Amino acid sequence: QVQLVESGGDLVQAGGSLRLSCAASGSFASIGVMGWYRQAPGKQREFVATITSGGTTNYADSVKGRFTISRDNARNTVYLQMNSLKPEDTAVYYCNAPGVRVGWARYLEVWGQGTLVTVSS
Repeated sequence: QVQLVESGGDLVQAGGSLRLSCAASGSFASIGVMGWYRQAPGKQREFVATITSGGTTNYADSVKGRFTISRDNARNTVYLQMNSLKPEDTAVYYCNAPGVRVGWARYLEVWGQGTLVTVSS
């Protein structure tokens, strides 16, 4: 079994910065793409950013130029550096790994528990 644990959520003023971390633990062979999603109260969960094991990134238009996703494969950890934060960034941020290999041709999708980011104006 695999779990993802997010950390780093906090209350920050508009224009500020925050760095989220998500560490994978448990028994697994490898992790493919890792990503961040967010969900504001009363809203659908939305895509924020993804990164492949090779470092290829993809971002939602709303965060391009402000957020940076990165990963440390040796530590099985993905990060989200958030700069120039806006009140509309307020949400619970979830870490996601859709393709965790846990055996021969066996993959699991895993979600973290979420970490709350609140951006005040």
